[in-house]
Amino acid sequence: MASPGAAGSIRLDKLLWYLRFARSRSIAQAMVAAGHIRLDGRRITRPSAAAHAGATLVLPVGERIEVIRLLTLPGRRGPAPEAQACYIRLDAGAPVASI
Repeated sequence: MASPGAAGSIRLDKLLWYLRFARSRSIAQAMVAAGHIRLDGRRITRPSAAAHAGATLVLPVGERIEVIRLLTLPGRRGPAPEAQACYIRLDAGAPVASI
């Protein structure tokens, strides 16, 4: 849990790992620490930041940017269909602009 009294929340790094956006929790921590994740429009750099159901996440997935809204918080890192049932994609995956 991110902080005392933060019922109904989960650490952002743990959430990314549970939802299978990262292969390991340490990779999820590195993604967040590098500033690649936005939570409700704010750039997040703390892996311990709390995520709640209904939050909107913007994150890089391969060569595209995913925008998702959390429907429910996962209770474990289960199979992919179980993880995908916890969120809805808001963007079809816009390509990342090259510099």
